[in-house]
Amino acid sequence: MNQTAILLERLSALLQQSVRDDAAGHGLLPIHLQVLHYLARANRYSDLPIAIAEYFGITRGTVSQTLQVLERKGLLTKKPDPQHGKRVHLQLTAAARRVLQQTWAERVVPLPEELPPPMLALENTLRTLLLTMQRINGRRAFGICHECIHFLTEASGHRCGLTGEVLADEQTLRICREWTAPATRAAIGKRVKPATAASQPAPRRPRRA
Repeated sequence: MNQTAILLERLSALLQQSVRDDAAGHGLLPIHLQVLHYLARANRYSDLPIAIAEYFGITRGTVSQTLQVLERKGLLTKKPDPQHGKRVHLQLTAAARRVLQQTWAERVVPLPEELPPPMLALENTLRTLLLTMQRINGRRAFGICHECIHFLTEASGHRCGLTGEVLADEQTLRICREWTAPATRAAIGKRVKPATAASQPAPRRPRRA
């Protein structure tokens, strides 16, 4: 095992221990806390039970049991989608957000919005490694909405080129299960706000969902 693999393994072990400790402090299992973290970052295409199964690589049965626990503890609610039949969106409660404010991610010193070159290079390397491992394992990428090839900015606002639906600004900063890497990754990892209409190419026609 090379030194990079050893460092990643050690970092992973420390993060897993932090998640276990944080979860235990609230009477939860690690997967319960991980699902809360995920839902806090998921957009409306991704706050679904099936998306949770895909993101974590777990069975639908495990997802169902996890959601039952979180709902029983008052940490999430289910909201039917009026346009998509039986589809249910999962939403965090105020209690869940208070739990997340006490986790390891909030204890880490926040990184500046504009990363220095060494940190930016590290982040891009980790992103590339993650995408490679996801491809090898046949997993969805789940990237940030405004970094997707389908993200469009028009005079009237933002739109998903895959579904043709209008996107609220807040949704464009969340992760999406439909994310597809753009032809170039030059803009990925720069932590910039969604581009303005003046900086975007002419809108593409939306693909069928």
